[in-house]
Amino acid sequence: MSVITATSRVTLHFELSLEDGQIVDSNFSQSPASFVFGDGSLLPDFESALLGMTAGQEASFAMPPEKAFGAHNQSNIQRIPRSQFSMDLEEGMVVSFADMSKNELPGVIAEIGEKEVVVDFNHPLAGHTLTFRVNIVAIEEAAV
Repeated sequence: MSVITATSRVTLHFELSLEDGQIVDSNFSQSPASFVFGDGSLLPDFESALLGMTAGQEASFAMPPEKAFGAHNQSNIQRIPRSQFSMDLEEGMVVSFADMSKNELPGVIAEIGEKEVVVDFNHPLAGHTLTFRVNIVAIEEAAV
């Protein structure tokens, strides 16, 4: 029987939901996803929860904000002069900015004022306890 270890390639179906049950991501109605354990594509605590699971096994587990995308941080909410935006803006719109190192930073338009725009740079899932539901489809030894 195959068991997920730190050297596994895992194929799975997953569902991610918020505290109120709202599903924010799922591939249960699509092809399963595959990842190599430790490749950085998943949150470390999510990977750790999969250790020891077997093919065909289904499980659900909750992750508090500090183990998922962190707490909502007020210092990640910025007020930017309206004049710096040339496009038409709508609340909820995602816009990209570049930091000092030219890395892309997505932000969500939270509020549009006459003179300034409030942009939230927190991860959209920050501050939420997330529930992951998984079904392990296959487990293989990852190529070295």
